Amino acid sequence: MSERTARRAVVALALAGAAIAGYLTYTHYRGITPVCATGGCEVVQTSHYAKIAGIPVAVIGLVGYLVLVALPFSRVREAPAVAVALALSGLGFAGYLLVVQLAVIDAVCIWCLASDIVMAVLTAATIAWLRAADAARLG
Repeated sequence: MSERTARRAVVALALAGAAIAGYLTYTHYRGITPVCATGGCEVVQTSHYAKIAGIPVAVIGLVGYLVLVALPFSRVREAPAVAVALALSGLGFAGYLLVVQLAVIDAVCIWCLASDIVMAVLTAATIAWLRAADAARLG
């Protein structure tokens, strides 16, 4: 994959993740129930696991996704490595929250699962970007 293609993939996937996190942030602050095929979205969104230090997890995800949207436009040499680190952190946190949904809350949020999938593919895209950027520098 070329570096240009990898950058575009990172931006597209991060925008998709930002849309999901933005929707969940919107429903949180409007106090409305998210549209949910599984019936567990409201349970997950209102659990005490849905906030860290008083900040909704959806807001944290939205900020992370927006940073990942911006990084491919950066001229900083370390941008691909920063993107990989951020995506891996997001993926690890998503994995933790998935376990919490299944084992502790006993409810599943389809929006959260969609975000988890986006984050997994986005992580792969950031790794591809890093590899392509390294290859371009060396070759």
